[in-house]
Amino acid sequence: MGRLTGGDPSLLRRINSAVVLHALRATDNATLTEITRVTGLSRPTVEGVVEGLIEAGYVVEKAADESVVRRQGRPARRFRFRAEAGHLLGLDIGSHRVAALLSDLDGRMLGAVAKDVDESAPADERLERLRTAVAELLRRAGIARDSLRAVGVASPGIVEADGTVRLCAALPEWTGLRLGERLSRSFKCPVLVENDANAAAVAEHWKGSATESDDVVFVLAGLSPGAGSLIGGRLHRGYGGAAGEIGALHLLGREVTPETLLSTTDEPLHPLDEQAVAKVFAQAREGDQRARAAVDRFIQRLVHDVAALVLALDPELVVVGGWAAGLDGVLEPLRRELARYCLRPPNVTLSLLGEAAVATGALRLALDHVEEQLFAVEGTVTARR
Repeated sequence: MGRLTGGDPSLLRRINSAVVLHALRATDNATLTEITRVTGLSRPTVEGVVEGLIEAGYVVEKAADESVVRRQGRPARRFRFRAEAGHLLGLDIGSHRVAALLSDLDGRMLGAVAKDVDESAPADERLERLRTAVAELLRRAGIARDSLRAVGVASPGIVEADGTVRLCAALPEWTGLRLGERLSRSFKCPVLVENDANAAAVAEHWKGSATESDDVVFVLAGLSPGAGSLIGGRLHRGYGGAAGEIGALHLLGREVTPETLLSTTDEPLHPLDEQAVAKVFAQAREGDQRARAAVDRFIQRLVHDVAALVLALDPELVVVGGWAAGLDGVLEPLRRELARYCLRPPNVTLSLLGEAAVATGALRLALDHVEEQLFAVEGTVTARR
C-alpha cells in the first residue's frame, strides 16, 4: 500500500476506525480522552470515528452508574467494543465425528456440538451431518445465521488455497472435493478451509500447550499421522499445502506400513481401521506379548517420523495430540530419540486441548480473518490526525 495523500479520505477513515476499534477491544471500556491518548489521534477524529462505529454496531456507549451520577454528577462517556456484534464458527470434520464451536468476535466460546458419523459415510452424508450440527448449535445459542462473520473448517488431507481437498485417504469421496465451495452454499460469510493438523497447531498456540512458543510442531497421531508447524508464530503450509504429511514417510520403505507394524500375526492387519487398532492396544494393555510388540513398533515408527520433521525444522516444542496422545509411554521414546539426533532437543509435551484442538484451531482461523478485516493496519501506513 502506498503513502496516503489528501485524496485517500475513505482509506484514511478505515485506518482510523481500525486503530480506534483495536484500542477499544484491548480494554473493557474507555473514555474519548483515553482513546485519544492511546491512539495518538485528535479528539475530533476519535469522536467522529466512535460515532461511526456505534452506527455500524461495533461499539456501544456504556451506561453510567446512576448512583455515581447522583453523588458526583455525570462522568465522562465510556465506550466498549461489542464482541456480540458478530459470531464465528470453527468446524472439525473427522472420520468418526463432526464438531462445531461457536464464539463471539473476542473468541469467547458460546457453545459446542458434536455428532457421530460412520467412517464409511459418503461425502454428502458427512456434510449433511455437519450442517445438522451447525443448525443445532445456532439454535441452542439463539444466534441467527446471518450474524456469522467467518467460518473456519478443518479437514483431513492436503487442502488447496481455494478450499479444495487435493488428496485425502482418510475419508471416502474426499479427494478432489471442493469443500470450501460446498460449504459456502450454507453461509453468507467467508469460509476458510485448512488441514486438521495445521488447525490443531494453531489451537495449541492460542489456548493449549504452545502458548509460550512460536516454533512448534504439532503431531496429530492417528493411523496415518500428520503434523502442523508454526515457524516464528506463523503457520507453515508449504508450497502446495502438504507440509507435515509425515504419514507418507512409510512409502520410503514399504515393509514398514501401518498394516505391518500393527499386525499381531504373520499377515498385515486387515482391515486397518481404528476399531482393529483399538483391539491391538487393548490386548497390549492386557499383557499380550505380540500385541505389545506391535504397539512398540508403531510407537517407534511414529517417533522416527516426528524426528525427521524436527530435524528439518528445529522447533522449540513438539506437542503430541490425536489418539496416540493417550498411548502409554509415547513421550519418553520420542524424547530419547530426539536427544540422540538434535543438538538442542525440543521440549515434548501432550496436547492440552485433546479432541477439541482441531475445531478450536478452525475457530482461531476464522477469528484471524475477522481481525484482519476489522483491526489490521498495514505497517507502511500511518493514521493521520
